[in-house]
Amino acid sequence: MARERIGFIGLGIMGSRMAANLATAGYELTVWNRTAATAEAFAAEHGVSVAATPAELAAASDVVIKIVVNGEQVEQILVGDDGVIAGGREGMLCIDMSTISPQMARSLGERLGEHGIAFIDAPVTGSSPGAEAGTLTIMAGGSEADLERAAPIFEVLGSKTVHCGALGQGQTIKVITNAIAASNAAVLAQALIVARGAGVDLTALSEVIDGGAADSRMAQLKLQPMIERQYEPLFRLDHMIKDVDLALELAAADQTPFEYASRTRELMAEASSEGFGEVDFAALFEALQARADAAQ
Repeated sequence: MARERIGFIGLGIMGSRMAANLATAGYELTVWNRTAATAEAFAAEHGVSVAATPAELAAASDVVIKIVVNGEQVEQILVGDDGVIAGGREGMLCIDMSTISPQMARSLGERLGEHGIAFIDAPVTGSSPGAEAGTLTIMAGGSEADLERAAPIFEVLGSKTVHCGALGQGQTIKVITNAIAASNAAVLAQALIVARGAGVDLTALSEVIDGGAADSRMAQLKLQPMIERQYEPLFRLDHMIKDVDLALELAAADQTPFEYASRTRELMAEASSEGFGEVDFAALFEALQARADAAQ
């Protein structure tokens, strides 16, 4: 059976690495990015094609994958002027690997379905190291048949795919897990500030955390950047604010408190207002440090 032609939209921190893995795996790839120069540079490096619009990309593809910033971008790319729906055809599969609201995922699935286009919501976790290594965890919502069709692609992009349920459930789990990750990072940041104040050797602290009861993926990824106060963006702070907002909307709809996520969101907003929105969300450390300094 011939491999499906893939159209890939969104060549940012995550998407560029994911698309590169698909090209390396031998898929016939067409790319589109809002900044055309980014797409052209990627195509030159990886020997793939560039489309002028999402509609043109869809016309050249059997499967379209998107990973962009927010729901508004996803909607515009799919159903806006010159969107995927304009160039797509019955039988096409769209896979959205962005993080958007579950409600929007379901709505877009319905709109595409009216044109015979299948839709999966499949957000990911693992940050840019996982995207580069092809070891992402993929949270997929959609039909069994559509996930089976997407499976060979997911095997290139990730080491684990979890079928979370119906369309939209991938997004539901993603925003909840991101709220957990952000809250974990906030606790880690506060612990570092306490440790510094107590005169703790931070190298010793790091060694004890590593593999111990306090270890976590956030500790592995964020501890050293917080210690050094260097925040190369693996996952931008403003993007994490957007995801935590989506988790808080879920909680509010069910009238369920999500207090730690809410407090963490406040910290991230403070850090963003101080100019850290485009760096890694480990920079929420700066908001806690500013609070600690103000209290002295």
